[in-house]
Amino acid sequence: MGNKTISKASPTEGLSRIDGRLKVTGAAKYSAEFTMPGLVYGILVGSTITKGTIKSIDTKAAKNAPGVVAIISHLNCPKVPGYQPVKGKPEQETYKLFYDNKIWFNGQPIAVVVANTFERALYAASLVKAQYDADAPHTNLRDNFNKAYAPGYGGETKRGTEDAWKSAPVKLEQEYIIPSEVHSPMELHAIVARWDAEDKLTLWTKTQGVKDTQNGIQGIFKIPLENIQVNSKFVGGAFGSALQVWPHEVAAIIAAKVIKRPVKLVLGRADMFTSVGYRPHTWQKIGMGATADGKLIGITHEAIGQTSSYEEFNEGPTGVSRSTYACPNVNTIYKLAALDIGKPTWMRGPGEATGAFALESALDELSYALNIDPVELRLKNYAETDPENGKAFSSKYLNEAYKIGADHIKWNERKQQPAAIIEDGWLVGYGMGGGMFGAYRDQATARVIMMADGTLVLQSSVSDIGPGTGTAMVIIASEVMGIPTDRIRFEMGDSSLPNSPSQGGSATVATVGSAVYDACKDLKEKFQQLIGNGGADQPDYVKVLQQHNLQKLETTTLSKGGPDMEKYAMYSWSVHFVRVKVHPATGVVKIDKAACVADCGHIVSPKTARSQVIGGAIGGIGMALMEEVVIDHRYGRLVNNTFADYHIPVNADIPQIDALFVNKPDPYINPMGAKGMAEIALIGMAAAVTNAVYNATGKRIRELPVTPDKLMALDAVGLS
Repeated sequence: MGNKTISKASPTEGLSRIDGRLKVTGAAKYSAEFTMPGLVYGILVGSTITKGTIKSIDTKAAKNAPGVVAIISHLNCPKVPGYQPVKGKPEQETYKLFYDNKIWFNGQPIAVVVANTFERALYAASLVKAQYDADAPHTNLRDNFNKAYAPGYGGETKRGTEDAWKSAPVKLEQEYIIPSEVHSPMELHAIVARWDAEDKLTLWTKTQGVKDTQNGIQGIFKIPLENIQVNSKFVGGAFGSALQVWPHEVAAIIAAKVIKRPVKLVLGRADMFTSVGYRPHTWQKIGMGATADGKLIGITHEAIGQTSSYEEFNEGPTGVSRSTYACPNVNTIYKLAALDIGKPTWMRGPGEATGAFALESALDELSYALNIDPVELRLKNYAETDPENGKAFSSKYLNEAYKIGADHIKWNERKQQPAAIIEDGWLVGYGMGGGMFGAYRDQATARVIMMADGTLVLQSSVSDIGPGTGTAMVIIASEVMGIPTDRIRFEMGDSSLPNSPSQGGSATVATVGSAVYDACKDLKEKFQQLIGNGGADQPDYVKVLQQHNLQKLETTTLSKGGPDMEKYAMYSWSVHFVRVKVHPATGVVKIDKAACVADCGHIVSPKTARSQVIGGAIGGIGMALMEEVVIDHRYGRLVNNTFADYHIPVNADIPQIDALFVNKPDPYINPMGAKGMAEIALIGMAAAVTNAVYNATGKRIRELPVTPDKLMALDAVGLS
């Protein structure tokens, strides 16, 4: 039996961000803004080679620079307990900060310089000089295909007949490539580390999960978990880059330990390209075949992605081909090439965003081969049950999303023949692409406190990286408790608060929101017990507390999913429709309009949900048209690690984006009927753009980003 959901229409529907005023007035305090007595500043010194060993480090000039407090490298770093060999176990060769002289990637921190001002630390760091024994680096993915290996999991799967697409009446096989992309949040990664005792540590750091950071630090420094306090109340964007403990955090903690003073360390923008992960460069090949009337017969999806030579990262991009459409025969092969680069990490829509570019592009190409409208082709292969396991979906209204988006973009004005529409000298095209992502609900604990003055306090350790988590929690509590939102306060981003998982995987509202919902229900029950039988359904909380001489009444509730989580297949879905204009003389692409539709259950917080979808669409535009990490493979060095050279969308690149929702609650996943939307807001968008470019020009760009030079290099219908 499904859960009861909160009301679909409510007075909270138009609520703005509860932290909006704090952010726009500068009152919100981010990790880099904390200060305290005795604070000093750390700057990392990065390796100038990509592979090899350090012969020597000359720190004499840096030590003599004004204000320098300490310089720490592998030569003088105290032993880090979690880095030491375990007796009886073979030591695994991997990257450990300041552990030895081995260089694994360009920009790897080889020292941290600490001084009494940021400027002095920055200057002194420039004086540190290292000598190396350099080896030839291997950073080119294509050059290392022959060394690709099957990852620890998810390497090869098969359903039905292998390579069945080859026997189909209509078939195609194409390669699709995405470059490495970096997260590019506005806020730089930063940490303030302070040792309060020999085994007691307080951190203010940028993280998507204070509890995970607490556990990660405990594993490295081997001090009691309860002695590690992690604070991260405001995060200025992360997109996956703050889901783990990174070397700069370890460096600050080591430095604070050595000098017995609090240390602040803020990464520079160039370090953000090498030190906190990125979406991995991935090559993909899809073979796809269908009957003459458009029913899929088989899909083969191969992929090779990059990972680091010291730690495996597996984002599994081929999974979308197994799960998105009804196809009896699907086989996938995924391999990794270990290169001399920093470790990739999760980036918004991890795996699915990469895989969907290939899958949705191939499906668009198939629609032209079949001469079938792309929407109609998807409807012909609409999965009514999960193609992987046959389970019923907990909810799926993607067919309705197709209609909403198509009507909104005026899809009926699209021409099947490429380069058929010219408007004021620009070629006009329409494209669409779909996305899917697992709808998850983890377990979380929430504390809810009703104070004597009628203020309701909600507490959870969850971080908010920008989507408006606090606003959603306040709305949920307001709905359940029946009190105005301005009487509710949400406290978060503090490891001493009740346990919550990290903010990632589009699961926060489903997980923490359920805990808040259940805790509020439990608190209302406590009030009913005080009132006794015959009490009002909506009690006067302040009056009840006064009658019982209570200053507050509280409850702490653990919430988790039930059997329905296993019984049903749970996903969120999206579809993006795009109208583009392409200049025939220059190859410039302009997004004219976008309509993005999310099928993600009940929309708890409409205003912040709209922002989520628009933000994801903008990320997809960057993925399609601009973003690309460029490496000089002679040296293994990034050459565009600044915002001047690594292009991301600015206001002039962003069109009218209409964020639309099916807004039908899922009856099984959680009490609110809500499912995640952050990932699906981006997944499929890049393919929608490139498909629209093809419709406008007749030119199919299969290697992102789509830039004017690539368009002008091709001969096709629209451009010459």
